[in-house]
Amino acid sequence: MRKAIAALAVLAAAVLAQQTRKEIVRPSTPHDDSKPNSPSVPDVVAINGKFERILTLRFKYQTDLLAGMEKMVKEQKIKNAVILSAFGSVRNYHIHQVTNRTFPSKDTYVQDPTAPADLIGMGGYIINGTIHAHLTLATPNGAFGGHLEPGTNVFTFATVCIGVFEDGIDISRIDDKTWR
Repeated sequence: MRKAIAALAVLAAAVLAQQTRKEIVRPSTPHDDSKPNSPSVPDVVAINGKFERILTLRFKYQTDLLAGMEKMVKEQKIKNAVILSAFGSVRNYHIHQVTNRTFPSKDTYVQDPTAPADLIGMGGYIINGTIHAHLTLATPNGAFGGHLEPGTNVFTFATVCIGVFEDGIDISRIDDKTWR
């Protein structure tokens, strides 16, 4: 009987540590979410600029990837930048993915505290010191990705390369889902 209870306790702990999913709706405002595309907003916009510098960040074992990036953005006084690339491995992950095709947008947050993965790539930008990063991860079962969330911790190591724009480059509209 004790062995059966112990086995159930181990099984319950394993189940509790598995992947969790939670959906969140992110409305701008009912007015903004219902408006059509504006003919005054171009389909594609090009923003020209030069890099002031390129940084390569290296993260050690167990470092929270997003927290480490936020620390470096603050220490390095980065205002506007693009995330050029990343690679390495993670011990676990926490991401969110868009899960619908109409406004308001819905995001599903996926977290797995026990699933290691290779960090295949990362892209995104930093606007006014705020990070918006998307990453691609791979496991033996396949590749997947999403928006980087707190709680994605480095395994062996990770590197992230960031191109920092010169002062005066305004990329603030890039992340405005109401500018359509």
